[in-house]
Amino acid sequence: MPNLEESYDIVVVGAGHAGCEAALAAARLGLETIMFTVSVDSIALMPCNPNIGGSSKGHLVRELDALGGEMGKNIDKTFIQSKMLNESKGPAVHSLRAQADKQNYSREMRNTLENTDHLTIRQAEVSDIIVENGVLTGVKTFSGAVYHCKAAVLATGTYLKARCIYGDVSNATGPNGLQAANYLTESLKAHGIEMYRFKTGTPARVDKRSIDFSKMEEQFGDKKIVPFSFSTDPETIQKEQVSCWLTYTSEKTHEIIRANLDRSPLFSGAIEGTGPRYCPSIEDKVVKFPDKNRHQVFVEPEGLYTNEMYLGGMSSSLPEDVQHAMYRTVPGLEHVKIVRNAYAIEYDCINSRQLNATLEFKAISGLFSGGQFNGSSGYEEAAVQGFMAGVNASMKVLGRDSFVLDRSQAYIGVLIDDLVTKESHEPYRMMTSRAEYRLLLRQDNADLRLMGIGHEMGLVTDEQYEKLLKKEAAIDAEIKRLEATNIGASREVQDFLERNGSTILKTGTTLAELIRRPELNYVMLTELDPKRPELPTDVIEQVDINIKYDGYIRRQKQQVAQYKKLENKKLDANFDYSSVKSLRKEAAQKLDLYRPMSIGQASRISGVSPADISVLLVHLEQLRYQNRMEKDSIPDSEPEPERKTERLASSRETEEVTGKEVSDDCRI
Repeated sequence: MPNLEESYDIVVVGAGHAGCEAALAAARLGLETIMFTVSVDSIALMPCNPNIGGSSKGHLVRELDALGGEMGKNIDKTFIQSKMLNESKGPAVHSLRAQADKQNYSREMRNTLENTDHLTIRQAEVSDIIVENGVLTGVKTFSGAVYHCKAAVLATGTYLKARCIYGDVSNATGPNGLQAANYLTESLKAHGIEMYRFKTGTPARVDKRSIDFSKMEEQFGDKKIVPFSFSTDPETIQKEQVSCWLTYTSEKTHEIIRANLDRSPLFSGAIEGTGPRYCPSIEDKVVKFPDKNRHQVFVEPEGLYTNEMYLGGMSSSLPEDVQHAMYRTVPGLEHVKIVRNAYAIEYDCINSRQLNATLEFKAISGLFSGGQFNGSSGYEEAAVQGFMAGVNASMKVLGRDSFVLDRSQAYIGVLIDDLVTKESHEPYRMMTSRAEYRLLLRQDNADLRLMGIGHEMGLVTDEQYEKLLKKEAAIDAEIKRLEATNIGASREVQDFLERNGSTILKTGTTLAELIRRPELNYVMLTELDPKRPELPTDVIEQVDINIKYDGYIRRQKQQVAQYKKLENKKLDANFDYSSVKSLRKEAAQKLDLYRPMSIGQASRISGVSPADISVLLVHLEQLRYQNRMEKDSIPDSEPEPERKTERLASSRETEEVTGKEVSDDCRI
C-alpha cells in the first residue's frame, strides 16, 4: 500500500519550548508549517523545574518577547509567583523569575498553537530526514509517511534515544515517562551528523501535605509584579501569589549520600552522558564540595491544582530506597512522601559546531536545529534557539536575508555564538558573566534593543512598534530636560541632600548630576522637581539607568565599536585557510572546521590565537590590494604596500578588539 505523502513549507520536529517557538515564528510569517511531537500532551512540557527565567535566563525571555516570541506572554498568563532577582546589585544583572503552574503553562501554549493560522500539529515520531545532494527535501515518520518540505527545524530536546535512570532502574523513556524517539539518531548519523550523549536530571516531586513548613524559610513574590512581556499591561497581572520555601540539606543527608555512592549510576559508570556543570546533582555537590555541610533546597509548588512540590537543588539518580532516606534528613521533610522519584535522563544531541550562526547545518542546506538538541540546557535557552532557527528557516524559504544577532546586540547572540564557535562537552547554560557587554544588554531595555528588528521581520505588530517609538521619545525628552534643569544651593536643596546622606552643594547643579550620585535616584528627587511630567514606570526606569550609568554605558559602546571592526570583516564560506602562509596548522584546521563568518567570530574559536588573527588580517589586506590592482589594471611592476606597516596595523587592530597582547613578530 502507498504511504501518506504531504507537502509543507516548514517541518518542525519536537513540541517543547524550542519547537513551539520555531513553529509559531514560521506560521506567523505566513508559511505552511507542521509540528511533530511524540505526544500532544507533552506540548510545552516543563519536565524539570516549574519556573521560567532566572539569572540571565530572564534576559533571554525578554529578548525573545521583544522579537515576537511567545514564552514571555505565556508565563505572564500562567505564573503563580514572580520575583525580580539580584535587585541589590546593578541593573545589568537584574533578572525576572516566575514560578509557573506547569499544567496551565502547557495548556495555554497548546491553545495558542492550535489557534495559529498556517500551523498543523501532528502526533507522530519522525524517524528519517530525506536529503538529496546535500539539500533537505523532507522527513519520514516511523509509520512510513513522507512530508516534503522546503526547510526543517530539529528541536527534539531530551527525547532522542532517551533513557531515565535511578539506581539500577533504567527505562528507555523520555522525561516524565513519555515515549522516547528511538530512530532519528541513526538517520542523522547516516547523513554525517556528529552526535553527543548528554545527560540531565531532576529531583523528586513530593506531597505538600507531608511537609512541615514551620521548619523552612518562606519565600515571597514581589509586591509589585513586573511582567515578562512588553505587551502585557502590568496592572492586569497583579494578583495574590503562592509562597516558595527554603530549607537545607544536613550532615546526615551527606552521610547517606557518601555511603551509597557505589550505588549511584553517576559514579558506577552506568551513566555515559555528560551532565550540566552548573546544575549538578546532589551527589555531585557532596563529592565536589566536601567542605560544605549543607546545600540549599528550594521547595516550589508545581501548580495551583496539585499538591506536588518540586525539591530544587536536590536532583539525583540514587536508588529509590536511598532517595527516601536522604530526603527525610532535610529539615521539614522528615515525614515526606515521594510522588515521583528523582531520576537522571540521558539523550542524544549534536555537536553544535556543525551549525552556522543561523543554526542551519553547514553540511545540509535547509536543515536547522534548536534547543537542547544543540547541546544546551534550560527552557529559556531552548526557546530562543527554536525561535532563531524557525525564523532563519522561514527566511530561507521566503528568499530573504538570514537573521543573526551578534554578541553586542543580545544575550541570544552570545548564546548562539558560544554554541557554534566554542568547544563544549557538557550542556551549555547561559550566564550573565558570558556577556561581555552586559551593561548594554540589560533585561529592562530588551524592547529598545530588539523590537524594531522584530517589527521589520513581521513578528511585532504596528501597534506594539508605535508604542515603542513613543516610549523612546519620552525617555529622550526627559533625559534632555533633566540635563538642562538647573537647581541652586538653596536651603531646601541642602536640607534634602543632608536628609538623604548626600554631600551638600557649593554651587548650583543639574538634576541629572544629582541622579548620578550613588545615594540618589530619579524618584527620590521628585520634591526638588515640581515641573516633572507624569511618566510610566518603564520610562522612569530607563531615564534613571541611562543617566546614572552614562559614563559606563558610553565606555561600553566604545568597546562595541571596536568589536564591530573585526565583526564586520567578513570571511568567505569557501575561504582556503591552508593557502595562508604563516598561519599555524592548528589554527588553519580549526578555521577550516568551523568556517567562521567573520574575523571577529574566528578570534573566538578555541585554538586560534591573536597572532593567527593578525596573520589573517594581513592576508586579507593583501588579497584586497591584489583585487584592487586587477580591477584598476594597475601594472604588476608597481610595488606592494610595505608589509611591516600592515603587520603592525593588523596587530594593533586585533589587540583593540580582543583585549589580548599581540606580538609584532608574526613571521609573515
